[in-house]
Amino acid sequence: MTNLTDRLGAQVRTAAGRTPEASTDMEFWTGLSAAVIELIADNWEKTAVAYSAGRQQHYFSAEFLMGRAMLNNLTNLGLVDDAKRAVKSFGKNLTDILESEHDAALGNGGLGRLAACFLDSCATQNLPVTGYGILYRYGLFKQSFADGFQQEHPDPWMEEGYPFVIRREEEQRIVPFADMTVRAIPYDMPITGYGTKNVGTLRLWKSEPMEEFDYDAFNSQRFTDAIVERERVNDLCRVLYPNDTTYEGKVLRVRQQYFFVSASLQAMVDNYVAHHGTDMSDFAKYNCIQLNDTHPVLAIPELMRLLLDEHDMTWEAAWEIVTQTFAYTNHTVLAEALETWEYSIFEKIFPRILDIVKEIDRRFRVELEAAGYDHGKVEYMAPIKNGRIHMAWIACYAAYSINGVAALHTEIIKSETLHDWHEIWPEKFNNKTNGVTPRRWLQQCNPRLAALLTRLLGSDAWVTDLDKLKELEKYADDESVLRELIEIKHANKVDFARWIEAREGVSISPDAIFDVQIKRLHEYKRQLMNALYLLDLYFRIKDNPDWDVTPRVAVFGAKAAPGYVRAKAIIKLINEIARLVNNDEEIGDKLKVVFVENYNVSPAEHIIPAADISEQISTAGKEASGTGNMKFMMNGALTLGTLDGANVEIVEAVGDDNAYIFGAKVEELPALRENYDPRYAYESVPGLKRALDALTDGTLDDDHTGMFHDLVRSLLESPGYESADVYYVLGDFASFRETRDQMAEDYCDELAWAKKCWINITNSGRFSSDRTIADYSRDVWKLEATPI
Repeated sequence: MTNLTDRLGAQVRTAAGRTPEASTDMEFWTGLSAAVIELIADNWEKTAVAYSAGRQQHYFSAEFLMGRAMLNNLTNLGLVDDAKRAVKSFGKNLTDILESEHDAALGNGGLGRLAACFLDSCATQNLPVTGYGILYRYGLFKQSFADGFQQEHPDPWMEEGYPFVIRREEEQRIVPFADMTVRAIPYDMPITGYGTKNVGTLRLWKSEPMEEFDYDAFNSQRFTDAIVERERVNDLCRVLYPNDTTYEGKVLRVRQQYFFVSASLQAMVDNYVAHHGTDMSDFAKYNCIQLNDTHPVLAIPELMRLLLDEHDMTWEAAWEIVTQTFAYTNHTVLAEALETWEYSIFEKIFPRILDIVKEIDRRFRVELEAAGYDHGKVEYMAPIKNGRIHMAWIACYAAYSINGVAALHTEIIKSETLHDWHEIWPEKFNNKTNGVTPRRWLQQCNPRLAALLTRLLGSDAWVTDLDKLKELEKYADDESVLRELIEIKHANKVDFARWIEAREGVSISPDAIFDVQIKRLHEYKRQLMNALYLLDLYFRIKDNPDWDVTPRVAVFGAKAAPGYVRAKAIIKLINEIARLVNNDEEIGDKLKVVFVENYNVSPAEHIIPAADISEQISTAGKEASGTGNMKFMMNGALTLGTLDGANVEIVEAVGDDNAYIFGAKVEELPALRENYDPRYAYESVPGLKRALDALTDGTLDDDHTGMFHDLVRSLLESPGYESADVYYVLGDFASFRETRDQMAEDYCDELAWAKKCWINITNSGRFSSDRTIADYSRDVWKLEATPI
């Protein structure tokens, strides 16, 4: 590679229109980004050419939570030291330049971050995989707190430019709806691999109108009328997951989903024709598509449309291709995530797709009835039922592979959620436990720990083969190593304390236990139980001012969906608890509560290396896998959680003594629920009544919204359509309280604690996304590495 300093100076001058020394940090970041693109451009093109001719995998996902791109690319390309020197030569600091980058607002929770980790691992392993999604202008939303209430704002992450997405106007596609026709413009993001020349691609589609505006209307001074169509089209890419509590919100979501899968499939079909001719019969030989949850399932009828209408295939021939092309990942056991849409939406926006779905439904019913299945079973499983179209059912019928994302989750979907499909097509089902990339989630975000691991191992081979950390488990009884681990964790906590004080204005002690729950806000994840424990702990400290309690800092990070009222109430509650606790001088450093505003990837990179405890406390059987639990584990935080999702496999890897497990198990819950009375727990569990009463007795203030009364009602009363305390918050509270108290006592023995942390770190190999992708590639995608 040529001198980065020379490239950098030229690119910064172009971006800033002034000397590098006089440029802002953001202008400098833009120039450095352009310099990186210049360095990888040739290899990126060679990779695309090499992949286009052979068998490829196409990863369809509504979200990709990428985080900041610069450090990831510099690390993968081995350019961090070069960049430091180049930046310093212009009187700048690389850390400041990196901090000026906005997070790409292309995702929300674990599903989107998983997709990002997968692309990283695919590039690192030279696998011919391309991601496809939407170029959201504002992403989910930018979160702020006003009097403790969540406020949503647009997140204009690209307003100052973003050189890591390249517009490919010449590769645009046309996506037709019944009431509008849209141009789909691809924007490609390079995905560099670690230690390889290959550069993968994330293709993000942006919607643009066929005409920028109505010129005649504008000339007639009907200025608003002139841009109505443009704004309708722009709505397709404005935000991730528009609020679907209204009918029009649902219509917009379905439009979004069809828009990106149609454009992606058109590009795939065109590439096939260019390399293999117009005979489509070998399409599945060269292409497989992974559907990341139900959001992209419209790709199934859309591929049928393309094969039937544009390539004149028979239904039977087209369906055979479809059933050999699609693989489906299920991410949840919750009914709400198994999308269903009103029949009338399909009628309104794409009647041809509805025709195809109706024919899929008809043939499904004929096939199952011919096989002797009773009418009730067929009716339940049919794609169209009671005026609704069931996307997961279409996926299960058409896909050749259906996988869960943790061993327990896969067993639950086989025995419960997708039981009927498993009974008929057991050969389709398989497990692919999630993983996370050790590049971003250990090497980059925790350089102190990464340096120790590399030194002890004698190389950085663990960065691409995390199983090698197992060789370091022998140091679990080496006091000098454990002391160094303790020092590393403390230094990370000092860094985090400085960061959180600058960001949130809360002063915390790095000597306290950092007890962390960062994830999407949902009732099943039970942030509410965590909050009730903190209230109980606060009252116990107040009752016993001389109690030599282990100091605690409870850290939260979460966004609630704009239409999810109860989740927003839980955010308000946690912020009220923080106000109560943090302003009580009698409490001091014994307990602090911090809610990190606008939680996303970059804050996680600060939080996770400093964490002592990873709260993974979902109701057993509700969390598909989790990936945060894996990131915490490989950074030496101990899991405190239920036997749910990948927690089961974490405990299997580290042993019962090196995690804190509490609560009812999946198999125990049905019997426990038969005679469950949450009011009994409310009255009998120590501390619980006082904590819950604090929500409504004036101790905490919900600003007269009734939010806190609703939270209490949800736990103690049944509204009729669901049982009281549906997520077993009060039922598990006693066990949670006891386990968390025990954890705080154990923390005082620092060497014993450090040993537990070391065992977690050195046994985290199975949770690398490199392992997950190798499994997918071998078992589902049938890919071969294609190094350039």
